[in-house]
Amino acid sequence: MSDHTINLDDRLTAYLQSVSLHEHPALQKLRSHNQEYPQGHMQICPEQGQFMGLLLRLMGAKRVLEVGVFTGYSSISMALALPADGYLLACDISEAATDVARRYWQEAGVAEKIDLHLGPALVTLQNLVAAGESETFDFAFIDADKANYPNYYELCLQLVRPGGAIAIDNVLWYGKVADPAVTDSRTEILRQLNRSIHEDDRVEISMLPIGDGLTIARKKI
Repeated sequence: MSDHTINLDDRLTAYLQSVSLHEHPALQKLRSHNQEYPQGHMQICPEQGQFMGLLLRLMGAKRVLEVGVFTGYSSISMALALPADGYLLACDISEAATDVARRYWQEAGVAEKIDLHLGPALVTLQNLVAAGESETFDFAFIDADKANYPNYYELCLQLVRPGGAIAIDNVLWYGKVADPAVTDSRTEILRQLNRSIHEDDRVEISMLPIGDGLTIARKKI
C-alpha cells in the first residue's frame, strides 16, 4: 500500500516502457529524430502518447482538437486511435516543425485524418466557435504556449461536447509549480490554471503524474 505515486528513475522508466509500450514504427523513428531536433524535449513521452490513444479508443472518439503540434508525435498517437473516418484538427504556428510532422503523418498512414491549421491557435479556436462548432469535438489536447493556456482551456471547453474531455500537458512544469521560490510568469500561470480547474464545477478532473504532468478534465453532462 502506498499513499503517493512512486518515483520513476531511468531504470524503472525503461522497465515500464519495456512491458507496456506498443509504439508504432513511425513514432519510434520520430522519437529518434527528435533527439537531434532543436527543442526536442518538447515531445511528449511515449507512454503518454499511448495513454491518450487508449483514452480515445475507450471514449469512442471521432473528432479531436490538438493545440500545439510540434513535430507530430502526439497527433500521430491520437490519429492512430481514431476510426477510419476520424478527424483531428491540429493547430500550430511553426511551419518548420509541422513540415516534420507532415512527413511522419504520411509515414504513419494518418495524414488523411489530420487537418493542420497553421496560425495562432486562439484565432483558429475562436473561428470554430464562431462557425457553430461548439460541442462538436470529443477530445482536445492542449500543449502549446503557456501564456494562453487559460484561453485555450476556455475555448476547448466550449468546443468539446458534454461527456468529452480535455487533456492539458505540462501541469507539473518540471516540479516548479510546487516550489514557492519559483515565481516566473509561466509557472504562475500554470499554478493559477491548476487551481482554477480544480475549482471548476463544469468538469470532473484527474491530474496524472505522467510525463510532465497531465490533467484530464471531463466536461460534465
